[in-house]
Amino acid sequence: MGANDRTYKFALGTALLEAATDGRADIPLRELAVPYAMSLVHRIGQAPQARPGSVTGHTDYLAVAGEEAAESLRLGFPTEKLLAATMKSMPEMVMQKFHNLRGSGQVPHRFYEVTGTPNERIVRLTADLRTVAVSEQTASLRGELDARWSIVETSFAAGIGRSLVEEGVSVDLTTMRITDKRRRRPVTGVTEAMIGFQHGRCLICHEPVVPGRDAIAVDHVFPFSLMDRLSLMVDLDAVWNMAPAHTACNLAKSDRLPESHELSRLVRRNEAIMNSPHPLRRTLELALGPYARRGRWPGFVRHVWSQISR
Repeated sequence: MGANDRTYKFALGTALLEAATDGRADIPLRELAVPYAMSLVHRIGQAPQARPGSVTGHTDYLAVAGEEAAESLRLGFPTEKLLAATMKSMPEMVMQKFHNLRGSGQVPHRFYEVTGTPNERIVRLTADLRTVAVSEQTASLRGELDARWSIVETSFAAGIGRSLVEEGVSVDLTTMRITDKRRRRPVTGVTEAMIGFQHGRCLICHEPVVPGRDAIAVDHVFPFSLMDRLSLMVDLDAVWNMAPAHTACNLAKSDRLPESHELSRLVRRNEAIMNSPHPLRRTLELALGPYARRGRWPGFVRHVWSQISR
């Protein structure tokens, strides 16, 4: 939920989950730096990892990572130059900011503490992180990390930033993937991008949705059939109205109208997305239209409901 000028938080989240899943309580920074650096070099040649123009000079960490990426990928681990740069960059930048929220404040739980001397730093993984890493939500978290990373990369990509700001993203209904509207370029799956905003829970029954264990569908909270039947002036085939759900719950719901508790969950989910990486946030702002400045999601949902009940 923090500001994303670079993709470092996604790389650190990936490395922390990997270490905690292995049952580690304390890990030398040098060891944690390996999955951190490698997750970046796997992506650095495919998409930008920072806002355009923000990487300046050959000593910038992303510049070093770019130079060392090919050799690191060939070796299967970071070069000594990249590892040294990573160990210097992590505690000075991302590890100080990982717990920060957008605007001000921090998340209520800490996931690590850094101890030791500058030459021998130890990362102590907290009980909260270790609990999360072995929970049924781990698969969702891994998918969400990758999805959010892809969304932020898309917002950084040269030449399409303006279209994302002006138009947001759309949903390809054939593949259920979030797509750059202008270029029709797939960004990430709807489920992976959205499930974390619902705390990993089905919008209908509110029980956990676990990728790999549960059959998952993407539900139109307000049934799409309403658009043709009532000539609605709002797009029900859009991100704001789509929610991951158990396939069985989605089939049982069919084309019925959403219940009040489902609408409350939709409002809360969409309000959470408004604090997300820019392309998703902008997409929802565009959906809100005039309600962006008055009432936001509660007012918008009441407006849609009033059109249905006329």
